[in-house]
Amino acid sequence: MKFASFVHDGKRQSGVVADDQLHPFENSLEHPVDLLGLIVEGEEALREAGERALTASLPVPLVDARLLPPLQPPTVRDYMTFESHVEGVARGYGDTVPEEWYAAPAFYFTNPYAMIGAHDDVPVPPGCGRFDFELEVAAVIGKAGRDLTPEQARAHILGYTILNDWSARDLQAREMRVRLGPAKGKDTSTTLGPWLVTADELEPHRDADGFLDLALTVAVNGETIGQDRLANMAWTFEEMAAYASRGTWIRPGDVLGSGTCGNGGCLAELWGRGGVLQPPPLAPGDTVTITVEGIGTLTNTVVEGATPVPLPSARRRN
Repeated sequence: MKFASFVHDGKRQSGVVADDQLHPFENSLEHPVDLLGLIVEGEEALREAGERALTASLPVPLVDARLLPPLQPPTVRDYMTFESHVEGVARGYGDTVPEEWYAAPAFYFTNPYAMIGAHDDVPVPPGCGRFDFELEVAAVIGKAGRDLTPEQARAHILGYTILNDWSARDLQAREMRVRLGPAKGKDTSTTLGPWLVTADELEPHRDADGFLDLALTVAVNGETIGQDRLANMAWTFEEMAAYASRGTWIRPGDVLGSGTCGNGGCLAELWGRGGVLQPPPLAPGDTVTITVEGIGTLTNTVVEGATPVPLPSARRRN
């Protein structure tokens, strides 16, 4: 099944996607149905609600609705699992892939309040001069777990969606010299969508090594910039979920991003390999289109952002 959240006639709803139509869950004014709430109830409750929606609700044409992020995740862990991406970005700093990268699937926590929909405009972050996209796939956790093995973790992954981790590369580079971050470099917008595809729908794409072998493509203003395959990850999503659960809990709705794919999955990789800012950083008016086989397409247009509010420099105490 495919599940989406959307706005139609000014009303926020969630439901099932089928044949270019949205079938809303049964809602009431007192108890509107939220996709995350159903995920927390459990996969069986989610599927039952989906089956009821397909037969009982009046469908809404996809073209008549504004897609929202499929859910409001409580946490978002964004990994870095494509060696080609890491190598390309590192080259721009005169560096190579550190040995520590191979030891475990590294991640950072990004802002769960910055999620935007599949076709929403994306403002340039305040003060940013090198704006970039990131082509990723994300797993959504459907069941709580702690200290899981990769084998156990498979049952905890409900489904998958596309993630675009928009990045202010100049802000990111500056703040990470403090050995902390990324922070404002990746804090203002993350596209999630267009919907949540349950894991069983993508199971036919699983290869012999346990990876989902999906085609990944990103274009800017209609020109293809990058192409890769999801199976080129260095760790499976089950291994990533197991690592996330080490010594702590993963819970329903948590999002695990694959990290940026290689072969042009972001501009920073191409800048690192070429030594110049080509293709150029994103600017207002640019449209980024990301397509993932078996999931769908995101299309977002960059717009002007806010002017940064001035802050004083640090008070030097030494």
